[in-house]
Amino acid sequence: MIRVLLVDDQPLIRAGLRMLCAAEQDLEVVGEAGDGREAVSLAERLAPDVVVMDLRMPGVDGISATSRILASRPATRVLVLTTFGDDDHLYPALTAGACGFLLKDAPPADLLEGIRRAAAGDSAFSQDVLRRLVDRAMSTRFSKKPTEGLTTREQEVLELVGEGLSNAEIAERLHIGVTTVKTHITALMTKTNSPNRVRLALYAHEAG
Repeated sequence: MIRVLLVDDQPLIRAGLRMLCAAEQDLEVVGEAGDGREAVSLAERLAPDVVVMDLRMPGVDGISATSRILASRPATRVLVLTTFGDDDHLYPALTAGACGFLLKDAPPADLLEGIRRAAAGDSAFSQDVLRRLVDRAMSTRFSKKPTEGLTTREQEVLELVGEGLSNAEIAERLHIGVTTVKTHITALMTKTNSPNRVRLALYAHEAG
């Protein structure tokens, strides 16, 4: 069962999200918060697997709340769900440690898949957001990132992370176990100094 904390300052949005999750057998909404301060407190007390986080809220906003939650509970996964998909919201959220970024006009199925992917250690992005991330990585002129310290298998995993594949898809492509994929990704994050999967994917593009 995936334990979910819903964070949004609009009660109607939270009610809709709760109803959506309640219809799924593998999701359990353990709490709701109307602002970032309450979200931090509930995350500490309820230990959710995934926090569905709005960004613009009174008082403590979603970006600050994400940073505070992950500082005290680094295993928690924060999935942003917002109306604002511009770079001024996207990149600060990723820097704070969010593992995914979905827009509120996304189909309900995309949100449910996003929650499950977040809980499994993957990332979830609205298609236009993902496209912008890739375009930015490809268009910005970086010096080529080194891969000399990576094993052959780690380089294979890194390439597939850069293509946006999930852990399960990487495991299937390389004919290895999902647990093995997670081990490789953890090692890659350490070796490339990537704090999250998104940064690791960008590193893959920068490495060519």
